[in-house]
Amino acid sequence: MLASFLITLREGLEAFLLVGIALSYLAKLNARHYNKYIYLGVFVGLLLSLAVAVVFQVVVDQFSNELYRNYLMAGILMFATVVLTYMAIWMQKQAKNQVAQVQRELTDMVSSGNLFGLVFLSTLAVLREGFETILFFSALMYSNFGEFSTQDALIGAVSGLVLSIVLVWMMLKSTRNVPLRSFFRWTSLLIIIIAAGLLSSAVNMLQAAHVLPIVHAQLFDISHILDDRGVFGTFLRALFGYNSSPGLLQLVVWGGYMLTFVFFWNRGYKQA
Repeated sequence: MLASFLITLREGLEAFLLVGIALSYLAKLNARHYNKYIYLGVFVGLLLSLAVAVVFQVVVDQFSNELYRNYLMAGILMFATVVLTYMAIWMQKQAKNQVAQVQRELTDMVSSGNLFGLVFLSTLAVLREGFETILFFSALMYSNFGEFSTQDALIGAVSGLVLSIVLVWMMLKSTRNVPLRSFFRWTSLLIIIIAAGLLSSAVNMLQAAHVLPIVHAQLFDISHILDDRGVFGTFLRALFGYNSSPGLLQLVVWGGYMLTFVFFWNRGYKQA
């Protein structure tokens, strides 16, 4: 639940922040009558995101062959790891430039009466984050090997979206700056840890598909202390990729990823 909460919170913040900035900037331009086109774009973006989710699930369900399904799962997990890593480290640096670009585009659209552009701008903001959310949820589901709780994930996802809307509203309405930099910094670290778990699960899938060798299938076993199939262990496995009896390759990949990207994350925020 926490993993889905963090993902929708992060994605929701970016999508709703851009939409909120667009609405606020239209107000500054005395063009509130264009707000309905922004809302229409948000609605279209949500519908398209749902359509993508349905199509994506239908495509995945076609892979009845276990070997090919392992390939597909591993591909989704690795792609989600790459996108999560990019989002966690570099997206924050691009946020200011992205906001400035949105404001410039809005000025041009209002001055030229480009209504389609207003709809498309908000549609793209929502659809992009919606697609990433679908990708990450699929990766979480596959990393849990069928034990992903849809109900818990839905609760976490809705909670994350609601909180993202509240935070964006607070930031746009308050005269004081909301300390989003610290918030983004530490949620980015948690997202890196989640990505490390997804990558470790991808290694496991590739080993199951006999693409990667199984070196020391069980390096150690601490299931008597904290079993990854128990209540708390399952939670840790879903969020951080915890494994009570990891193989050598899985542990090396997880540790190497953590050391590398935590270093870049820390250096990036020190320079910011």
